Amino acid sequence: MSNNEKIKIKPGTLLYPLPAVMVTAGTIEKNNIITIAWTGIINTDPAILYISVKKSRYSHALISEAGEFVINLTTEKLARATDFAGVRSGKNFDKVKELGLTLIPGETNDTPMIAESPINLECKVMEVHEYPTHDMFIAEVVDAHISAEFVNENGSYDFGRMNLLAYNHGGYYGLDDEDMGRFGFSVMKEKTKCRKEKEERRARRQAMRRNSVKRQSEQKGGSNSKSKHKSKKALNS
Repeated sequence: MSNNEKIKIKPGTLLYPLPAVMVTAGTIEKNNIITIAWTGIINTDPAILYISVKKSRYSHALISEAGEFVINLTTEKLARATDFAGVRSGKNFDKVKELGLTLIPGETNDTPMIAESPINLECKVMEVHEYPTHDMFIAEVVDAHISAEFVNENGSYDFGRMNLLAYNHGGYYGLDDEDMGRFGFSVMKEKTKCRKEKEERRARRQAMRRNSVKRQSEQKGGSNSKSKHKSKKALNS
């Protein structure tokens, strides 16, 4: 059998890899998290996305009732949470409590966002297309948020350091920060390519230094707090 020989197989949805996202639905008081891999981009301006959800899912009713949801990108650190949210039903589990995640209010939607997610996309449902197994919720992105630690000095977003998660035919895979080339690299002049790579490395170093200073400041603040607590305890003893 040659490397170019093809074998006919049963038609199916073998479109991989896909993003594995956690979608929040409901409100701060009554909410659920569902893991969705059937999601994607429809339009750029305005930004329009879709998610496909089975009618039987607990989140389906929450999204249908509210007409909104939030897409929360996932990372390697969130792999277990991502899987759990996809195999356990919100009817029986408080997933936020079970997973120790933090919900924070959205700015435009009533639906909360996952604080641990590096990027949160607040979405308003525009249309719902019904299909035999899933309903497709087409929605406009009305607000977007990114964790400050992933914003470089030049304002660009450092997706490489996010260690985003992908879903590939039943398995979860981490995306490391080594890309095989930036968009347009196949036709880019060598001088331009070198300049862009240099700029990206500089922006990444600046972001790492900024985060290091922030961590040191937080650790120092924690130490001072403990020292004050000990001093107060000694005075009261």
